[in-house]
Amino acid sequence: MVRAVVGANWGDEGKGKITDMLGQESDIVIRFQGGANAGHTIVNDYGKFALHTLPSGVFSDNVVSIIGNGVALDIPKLFNEIKTVVAQGVPTPKILVSDRAQMVMPYHIMFDTYEEARLAGKSFGSTKSGIAPFYSDKYAKIGFQVSELFEDEEYLRDKIERVITQKNVLLEHLYHQPLLKVDDIYNTLMEYKSMVEPYVCDVSAYLYKAIKEGKNILLEGQLGSMKDPDHGIYPMVTSSSTLAAYGAIGAGIPPYEIKQIITVCKAYSSAVGAGEFVSEIFGDEADELRRRGGDGGEFGATTGRPRRMGWFDCVASHYGCRIQGATDVAFTVLDVLGYLDEIPVCVAYDIDGEITTDFPTTNKLRKAKPVYETLPGWKCDIRGIKNYEDLPENCRKYIEFIEEKIGFPITMISNGPGRNDIIYRNK
Repeated sequence: MVRAVVGANWGDEGKGKITDMLGQESDIVIRFQGGANAGHTIVNDYGKFALHTLPSGVFSDNVVSIIGNGVALDIPKLFNEIKTVVAQGVPTPKILVSDRAQMVMPYHIMFDTYEEARLAGKSFGSTKSGIAPFYSDKYAKIGFQVSELFEDEEYLRDKIERVITQKNVLLEHLYHQPLLKVDDIYNTLMEYKSMVEPYVCDVSAYLYKAIKEGKNILLEGQLGSMKDPDHGIYPMVTSSSTLAAYGAIGAGIPPYEIKQIITVCKAYSSAVGAGEFVSEIFGDEADELRRRGGDGGEFGATTGRPRRMGWFDCVASHYGCRIQGATDVAFTVLDVLGYLDEIPVCVAYDIDGEITTDFPTTNKLRKAKPVYETLPGWKCDIRGIKNYEDLPENCRKYIEFIEEKIGFPITMISNGPGRNDIIYRNK
């Protein structure tokens, strides 16, 4: 069986915990898109980790962890991450890397940094991990696929020469930076080859066989619906599709094999980076929620940047679940809200005086003002509770109110950062 774990909102929904938890029940866990520009924070028996490229299955001995063809593969970061988890006592994970994955090159990171600096106040809030330049090259057909590392030297040098011709024009005339050299890039590719060679695999063929054998396969997505380049808050989005549907493409499996789509929602909202965020809050109210949120505060797992904070947004979350095709909703960090007397929930948008519960395109979203309903808080710590019926009445009412508004079943409730802090709810 194939199932996917994806985000309903702006990323940062707590997917890492859910994938770590479900990874224990899986034979294979696959990262199918994105790069090292966002991370999953995971707390389990080995400690606390921030994963950026590695699939969350690396913490389970029985799991094969796969880097799919849809990933922006930064090879040095991947192998540094492996060293880091092993140094913290995690057994050396079983890793496979798709021969069709493409590589983030050092110049992608340079171009990302130069462009953000050039845009200054109008920048996209990039993490400067090279992701947009990487995907630009991929779709311009001038990227380097892992399989090409095994071509002969003449082929590679010829391709490098062609690729850097246009890049050097930009470096010289737009960014006023040093030019790229064929030898430097060839040597980098050879370093990457020596690192990745033992792990390279025809992943789609491997997965085809695994599906035939009835293996349990988990697709792990990065970021969330609002960051999808087609269906999100364009242009303040990422550069690869964040939707479960793309899991079939980014892993190399038939779309009809994805049987369950677990879409993760936070019990409040948070976001890293620029872009429209209708239920955003500020000042002391935001600082308090940020300080209490997540596990040790709401700060980006990759960047360390303070996350933007907001109340739960039913409009964005209904849309995010719908566009993902959610079969189940995992509702995370509910325990964080236990300090509040009352909890505002954004139930609609006011756009030029018109009230709507439909999530609009970005030009309309810019004008949207939140319409709130306020629910009573439960004013106690809910960590350690295992049964839904044992949650405080107001806590259950909060969950059920949101479930009704988003229109998708909340079947998992996370009430703490640990792997086992979870309440299963049958619907």
